Amino acid sequence: MAGLNRTHDPSRRSWVPSANDTASDFPIQNLPFGVFSENDGQHRVGVAIGDMILDLTAMEAGGTLTPGGDTKVFDQGVLNPFMALPQTVWSETRAKIADLLDAEVGDRSLPLVAQSGAALHLPVFVRSYTDFYASKEHATNVGCMFRDPDNALMPNWLHIPIGYNGRASTVVVSGTPVHRPNGQLKGPQDDVPRFGACQKLDIELELGALVGTPNQMGQPVSAAEAYDNIFGYVLMNDWSARDIQVWEYQPLGPFQSKAFGTTISPWVVTREALEPFRATAPKRVKPLLPYLQEETPNNFDIRMEVALAPKGQDATVISRTNYKYIYYSSALQLVHHASSGCAMETGDLLGSGTISGATQDSFGSLLELTWNGRDPLSVAGGTRTFLEDGDSIEITGWCVGYYRIGFGNCEGTILPAVDFGRS
Repeated sequence: MAGLNRTHDPSRRSWVPSANDTASDFPIQNLPFGVFSENDGQHRVGVAIGDMILDLTAMEAGGTLTPGGDTKVFDQGVLNPFMALPQTVWSETRAKIADLLDAEVGDRSLPLVAQSGAALHLPVFVRSYTDFYASKEHATNVGCMFRDPDNALMPNWLHIPIGYNGRASTVVVSGTPVHRPNGQLKGPQDDVPRFGACQKLDIELELGALVGTPNQMGQPVSAAEAYDNIFGYVLMNDWSARDIQVWEYQPLGPFQSKAFGTTISPWVVTREALEPFRATAPKRVKPLLPYLQEETPNNFDIRMEVALAPKGQDATVISRTNYKYIYYSSALQLVHHASSGCAMETGDLLGSGTISGATQDSFGSLLELTWNGRDPLSVAGGTRTFLEDGDSIEITGWCVGYYRIGFGNCEGTILPAVDFGRS
């Protein structure tokens, strides 16, 4: 399935003027899918083109675009029915949309909606959510911080994509506020824990992969199949309560410290749109087992930034990194997930885990950026070690070559913890 085609032609232009702006995240070569509504509140499926949204629900109702044949797939307010179609249909539909928006052969009567006048919603019904720990730099930093720096990586890390099952119910779309979580806290000098609001609230800069093509229970998938089975990608912030986590994570890993909120961007950039930006994985420290061998470059050259804005203040960029540094690609994460016979389903979300580079300014969490609070960051109006109430975090990501492929924004603001009235 993978490969370049006419939708990647850098010379193509759209009859939508804003799509031809070189600074736009959404040129005709991108065409990410999402869900939006206007004043009537009806959730509709659309494609971002420049500063507009092409209304696919209206096009399907009018018979202009019918990827499901006689079965409507854009009328349920989520992308899952379309994502469940064969991969050839994903590609054919994207190619037809590109032709309809093409400056030379397109249809200028198509139903467009201004992004500025639309509300964006969670693009998929997330069936299950798994978060991985796939950045070698991040895992090394955490290991140095809390264990022996000479043995920062656990013995299994260089052989297996480490992950845990998260909470799909608290995956939310960009712009949704997130309450500071409550939980059990126990400092190193405390005899017993107490219940209270998290004091070390953190971010995790991630890329999320959305499974389109499922596999049957008991049937593993190869690396090539896994790459093609992923429908698309979103930016992701897996908010993290570090002080709750340090008390609860042994022996079974994170639980409440990661269950209170995960934010994703509203536009799903298709795997096909990212094809020109494939990148080779970092050099393997130890050989991977045969089932985890990749014959093609399955990482992507995606530049990523994190900005922090205290309430009422301007945003400060606190991290710049790149997804190409990830040690285990999303395809390998999917391979390993299905290797036991686990059934992966349409709409499953796979989080990359925190994406960190080799230098301090490329770390993907406040835990690393401030080295667990030791080295405060300068931001507008003061400093930060961890997040304060009212702080907003915005993650952006884009690829640059002959054109720009962007993801839009992944943003969330921290609200105060809910007062339980007990400790």
